[in-house]
Amino acid sequence: MRHRSLLVPLAGVALALGTAGVVAQIEGGARGVAPVDSGGSFEVSGVAVDVSGKSAEEARFGGWRLAQRKAWTRLSARLTGSASAVADSTLDSLVDGIVVEHEQIGPNRYIARLGVLFNRARAGGLLGVSAYSARSAPMLLIPVQWSAGVGQAFEGQTDWQQAWARFRTGNSSVDYVRPAGTGPDSLLLNVGQTGRPGRGWWRNILSEYGSSDVLVPTVKLFRQWPGGPVIGVFQARHGPDNHLLGSFSLRVASAAGLPQLLDAGVKRIDELYQTALRTGDLRPDFSLSPPPAPPPPVTEAPPAPETLDDVMGNVSGSAAAPQVSVTVQFDTPNAGTVSSVEAAMRGIPGVRSAQTTSLALGGVSLMRVAFEGDPALLRSALEARGYQVIGGGQTLRIRRVPQLLPPDIKPDDAATG
Repeated sequence: MRHRSLLVPLAGVALALGTAGVVAQIEGGARGVAPVDSGGSFEVSGVAVDVSGKSAEEARFGGWRLAQRKAWTRLSARLTGSASAVADSTLDSLVDGIVVEHEQIGPNRYIARLGVLFNRARAGGLLGVSAYSARSAPMLLIPVQWSAGVGQAFEGQTDWQQAWARFRTGNSSVDYVRPAGTGPDSLLLNVGQTGRPGRGWWRNILSEYGSSDVLVPTVKLFRQWPGGPVIGVFQARHGPDNHLLGSFSLRVASAAGLPQLLDAGVKRIDELYQTALRTGDLRPDFSLSPPPAPPPPVTEAPPAPETLDDVMGNVSGSAAAPQVSVTVQFDTPNAGTVSSVEAAMRGIPGVRSAQTTSLALGGVSLMRVAFEGDPALLRSALEARGYQVIGGGQTLRIRRVPQLLPPDIKPDDAATG
C-alpha cells in the first residue's frame, strides 16, 4: 500500500479560523512519520538464527545467509504446500531486504530474530504462483491514540501512528492509504473528525486522499505507574459512523516494551480488518459516493416543421446526449502510466476529454473525464478493457484486474516488527 502527502487549498478554513491560526496549526514540530516501503514484497518474519564465526562480521553474515534459507523454506511451503531449497546465489537475487527485529552481536557469535523480504515478482515466478492478489478498495487510515484521557490522531506524533508506519502492508488484503502527518493532515485528520458522521465533509476528505472509505484503529493506553506495566485496549473501527468491528487487550511488563505492544496490536487489528473483508463487513459506504447528477430538464417537443428544408434538417440532425463529468481514480506507479491510462480513456466511444487533475506518482491520481451518455456505459466499457471498476455514478476507481492466488495459499501469521 502506499501513502500520499497532500497540499489542498485551505482558503475556506482560513476564512473560518483566520490565516494566522491556520499557519500556526500547520507549522510546528513533527506531526507524523512517513510509512515504510509497502511495495508488496513477500515477507517472512520471526526467523531465529544462532551462528558462530571467526569474527563478529563473519558470524553476522552467516546468520543472514541462514535466515534467507530458512525464510525461503517457509515461504515456499506457504505458497505451494511443499518446502523447497535454492542456491544461495539465487536467494541473493530474490531477497529485497533483511529486517532486524532483535539481534545480539558478540566477538564471534550472532544471535538474532530476523525478517526477510522477497521480491514478489521474481519469487512468485520461481515458485510458479501469481505475484498479485485481490485487495480491498482504498481505505484511508486514521490511527487514534488515547493516553491520560487525551486523544490524538495527526495533531501530534504518537507511538500508535509510528507503529502503523512501521507495519508492512504488502501481504495484507486491505489497501491502506496511510498519510504521513505532514501539510494539512493535522487539520483534516484529527480526533474530532473521526466522530463526525456528516457525509459531505467526509466526501471531500476521501476525494483528496484518493480513498473510498475510512478506517479508524484506536488504542487506549493505561499505565499502572511511571515505567511500569502498560495495558493497551485496541479497537478496529470502520466508516464515518465509527462502527466497531472487534476489540482486544494486550499487556507488557514495562514502558520499554510499548513499541512491541503496539506492533502486535497493529498486526491483530489488520487481521480483524482482513476477516471483516472476507465476511463482507468491510465494504465501502455508498453514502460516501458523490450524489448523482440531477436529470436534465424535460423540454416540450418542437412544433412540426412547415417546410421541406425544416423536415430534412430534423432528419439529418440528431439529439446530442447529455455530457457528464466523471472523476476517475487510478494507480500511477510511474509517469508512463499516466499517459497510457489517458490514451486508453480517450479511446472509449463517448469520451470527449480525459485530463489528469491531481498527479501522485507512486500513489493514486485523479482524472476528470467528459463523457457523453450514461456513466454506467463508461463503467461497462472500462470493464470490457480489462479494468476492475469500483464505485458508481460520477466517481470511479479503476485498476488492472489482478490474477488471484490459488485458494490453498494461507497468509503469513508470523508477527512483524
